[in-house]
Amino acid sequence: MKAFIVKSYGKKEKLLLTDWAEPTVNENDVLIEIHSAGVNLLDSLIRNGEFKLFLPYKPPFVNGHDVAGVITKIGSKVRKFNVGDEVYARVSDYRIGTFAEYISVDENDVAFKPKNLSMEEAGSIPLVGLTSWQALVEIANVKKGQKVFIQAGSGGVGTFAIQLAKYLGAFVATTTSASNIELVKSLGADLVIDYKTQDFSEILKDYDMVLHSNREKKVLEQSLGILKKGGQLISLVGPPTPEFAEKIGLPWYLKFVTKLLSSSAKKKAEKLGVKFQFLFMRAEGKQLNEITKLIEAGIIKPVIDKVFPFEQTNEALTYVETGRSRGKIIIKVR
Repeated sequence: MKAFIVKSYGKKEKLLLTDWAEPTVNENDVLIEIHSAGVNLLDSLIRNGEFKLFLPYKPPFVNGHDVAGVITKIGSKVRKFNVGDEVYARVSDYRIGTFAEYISVDENDVAFKPKNLSMEEAGSIPLVGLTSWQALVEIANVKKGQKVFIQAGSGGVGTFAIQLAKYLGAFVATTTSASNIELVKSLGADLVIDYKTQDFSEILKDYDMVLHSNREKKVLEQSLGILKKGGQLISLVGPPTPEFAEKIGLPWYLKFVTKLLSSSAKKKAEKLGVKFQFLFMRAEGKQLNEITKLIEAGIIKPVIDKVFPFEQTNEALTYVETGRSRGKIIIKVR
């Protein structure tokens, strides 16, 4: 099969299109013929080597986390799916590789594709959908009437998280540029801040939750400052915490590294009487099934900026790196 591989780590490295062995199908796996793959900043960061301390992939390996496609083979113990089923997934860490023609995925990470979505639309959902679900539902347990601040509302996670937070009954504030104000309002944002001309920390106060996705230290500190006592900031960009290190089973010295990295943010949060948490989302088919229900009910709609042909996977990654996309970027494999 054809696949785009990371031949060696580096920001200037391009993924290499090459012939690659078709994946092995274990007893609990399904083999998916890939029709589309969502492109995420995570794919770029992994290619750059920024996660190799925590996710030590050894080049060469196939990149990519989001998939929508058709099952062509099932393992001997698979019970939930059959050959021919249309499915989607965010594949597990250490089993990535959706920038290819086929991928083998544990059936527990897979869900049936929403019936009302195209393959390209379905491929846009898993990573951003599960990130939003795990932040807003699983960790923050957002309730009706609470105030939620979602940074970068017009991005991949932002466009999904705004819709989910509104469904949960929250008042939603977000940041974006002037050109995307109408887009985020149409998704349900109640208060929109133009980050180029306005300072969110002067406008927002007494928030229950912040979904944090900005890498600037100053923005992290300002975000902690807008929370009310007992509120929580859930960060998608770090710094990683010892709790995260514990959860993914890192050795003691890496737990120590995360303690050093996160100590400043944790101290600031403690001083303010709020919580700081780092979320590195995980694959989860059951949660994706819940998301499917919301999509099929018309409560959440995918937002897609551009669809690139498979051969232009590197161009798609470059576009994601600009940070200017309105919603998701997709690679059409078939």
